[in-house]
Amino acid sequence: MYSFILTFIRIPLIGNPFVERFYEGNPVFMTPILLCFLISIGFIVFGFLKLKTNSALVNKMLKLTADSSLLGLVFGFLGSVIGLIGAFDGVEAIGNPSPALFAGGLKVSLLAATFGLVTFLFARLGILILRGLKKVEDDNE
Repeated sequence: MYSFILTFIRIPLIGNPFVERFYEGNPVFMTPILLCFLISIGFIVFGFLKLKTNSALVNKMLKLTADSSLLGLVFGFLGSVIGLIGAFDGVEAIGNPSPALFAGGLKVSLLAATFGLVTFLFARLGILILRGLKKVEDDNE
């Protein structure tokens, strides 16, 4: 059922390089990272919207953003480690793989970690900007 839904969603997006990388990196790990990314962006936007009215809520949004971005980073590295274990199992089964096959396996295993790092980076940039604006707002009161 899950693969049918993924195939149904993927049909209109075929050819998009970001979508192709998403599926190469294993949707089992890339989907939670994407959810963490979207949640982090949502917390940042909500923090910006409440910047002038509720300082305590902004602090809560900053903490939730930090937690959700860190969760995305951890999911990325977990996916990468599990992908590396799978790649090394394949190397062990084949015996003496070609360098191109080995490099392809390493590339796929690092996609989840890269997406987790991008999630963490964007959320941290949002936190940095929100904290800077919050400081200015707190100083004006």
